[in-house]
Amino acid sequence: MMPIPINFIILQAVLKVDKSQHKNSKSYIMKRYYVLTLTLLVLYSCGSTKGVLTADKTPILTSINLSEVVDDKVEVTVDPGAFTTDEVTFYIPKTVPGTYSIDNYGQYIEGLKAIDYKGNEMTVSKSDDNTWNISNGKNLDKVVYYVNDTYDTENEVESKVFSPAGTNILDGENFMLNLHGFVGYFNNLKEVPYQLTITRPISLLATTSLPKNNVDQPTDGVDVFTASRYFEVIDNPIQYAKPNTESFQINDITVTISVYSPNGIYNAVSLKERMEKMMAAQKAFLGDIDGTKNYNILLYLSTLEPNDASGFGALEHHTSTVVVLPEAMPRERLEQAMVDVVSHEFFHIVTPLNVHSKEIQYFDFNNPKMSEHLWMYEGTTEYFANLFQVQQGLISEQEFYERMMDKMNNAKSYDDTMSFTVMSKNILKEPYKDNYANVYEKGALINMALDIELRRLSNGEKGVLWLMKELSKKYGNDTPFNDSDLIDEIVSMTYPEIGTFFETYVVGDTPIDYNEFLAKVGLQMKTVEKQTGYFLDGENPFIDVDQTSENAIFIRKGIQQNSFFKELGAQGGDVIKSINGTPINLEAIRPIIGESFGWAPDTEIKMTLLRNGEELTVEGKVGTPMLEVETVVPVENVSPKEAQVREAWLKG
Repeated sequence: MMPIPINFIILQAVLKVDKSQHKNSKSYIMKRYYVLTLTLLVLYSCGSTKGVLTADKTPILTSINLSEVVDDKVEVTVDPGAFTTDEVTFYIPKTVPGTYSIDNYGQYIEGLKAIDYKGNEMTVSKSDDNTWNISNGKNLDKVVYYVNDTYDTENEVESKVFSPAGTNILDGENFMLNLHGFVGYFNNLKEVPYQLTITRPISLLATTSLPKNNVDQPTDGVDVFTASRYFEVIDNPIQYAKPNTESFQINDITVTISVYSPNGIYNAVSLKERMEKMMAAQKAFLGDIDGTKNYNILLYLSTLEPNDASGFGALEHHTSTVVVLPEAMPRERLEQAMVDVVSHEFFHIVTPLNVHSKEIQYFDFNNPKMSEHLWMYEGTTEYFANLFQVQQGLISEQEFYERMMDKMNNAKSYDDTMSFTVMSKNILKEPYKDNYANVYEKGALINMALDIELRRLSNGEKGVLWLMKELSKKYGNDTPFNDSDLIDEIVSMTYPEIGTFFETYVVGDTPIDYNEFLAKVGLQMKTVEKQTGYFLDGENPFIDVDQTSENAIFIRKGIQQNSFFKELGAQGGDVIKSINGTPINLEAIRPIIGESFGWAPDTEIKMTLLRNGEELTVEGKVGTPMLEVETVVPVENVSPKEAQVREAWLKG
């Protein structure tokens, strides 16, 4: 017997479903026939044609129109297959992986409408900022809504979205599509494939790790992307900008840098050399760990204007990262910032890409259950971002020690007696969420101490990198571990002493005596001077904002001030009323901080301060800002054992 053509079988299934659900209009059939190409793969793997158009078996067609921006908003349409239930719920994420905060992206959605198969508007009710309930779901054809961006509202909302996790709509110039801010999902359909069609201005091109579906048959101004499930949609941001990209090869990984520089100060060509050198060193450090064939760096440079991004740093994704930095940064500082933040994000291809728990694999975007292993997801990653630089000769041993000492000092700002696993599991709640940033400080230090202990116990042969390679072999991209089992598995792979380490310092609430671990590699702490910024020491500010008093800026109390403030005569608690005649508030201080990166030591400054209710003026040259800090230095007469472990630790 001649086999029946598969397309004929599919068409029969289409007509059968239409008839059973009284949806036999020509437009409906044609629209559904449009997705048969995507459905074919699903059918073949299922071995059945029954219910081909039901929502759980049909790719979700999503469209975003970037060519028609209306009041700084863009229209989004989400078109699922046919529902078999009366109650349908549509969600925009409350939180997303990597942010560890409640951001309620649904607050940026306006005018959501549910449309039935006859084109009529359906009844919709909202449960909260992120949840829409649709009755009579069997008649639901699609939902349509408008999306506001987050960048131009960061100064207006109290709980602003961190810029690298945010969105930008700048008509004809730039679209930063962190897709969790644009595309939603239906209940129980997070594992269904998506087809994303984006209509864009001809002059703007996309940079993303999402697979492009219309490469062979391109349409001017239209991009079509595919994703195997909703997580893959939100895990692959897209930057649309005028062409400003560069690519390079790191072994078998193709890396692409996309740069949006509104005033044309920076381009991808100028950043390529430093990024290529850095990422080649990272790959040499990682060795055979490999989680992707493509990696994209989406760099957005902010003007620091009130309606522009103001949260600087990066957000990791499995195969890309979004970086937001001030365009006013001098080249050397910008490049070093890129090295520091991108190296951190790239190391996330180790964890959580290759090594992660079920909480990460099956992330619940609107009722998240957090993993207890932030010491690894962020701590190990941040530690590697520093360790690889000394191991690959990008920084000196002393520079590495100073970085670790900075983290010891920064960690003092947080609760040092808080269990790291308890904090991680409850990171979205008080008092734990206020300690989140400690994952980049003490989290890295936990890994430093663990690394030293592993090196000591194994005579230099095993360290944290070895451990992550072994875990990557056991798990990998698609096999999550049980959250409660990880530490026991690590102990079984290593030594009983490592179990004691975790129970004491990670699960337990005992502060780490860093001197004890540094002594094992022949190091000790010593007080020295280091250069800082004028208003910032790395990511740690000397100033803060009082949001209850018209965004007044004050000099922080309870921390050591740098020589800039000390020599001017400023004190902790002083409110900065003006700088060189410019009245100071949150909006005014941002461009001044940007300018300060370029100040010379003989730059004159005049500040009006408010101290204990009285105004006073201080003035002078800004000088070179210095700060007395403890640092790490080698001890004299180091033992052969300590020298061997230190060499293995720092050089691999």
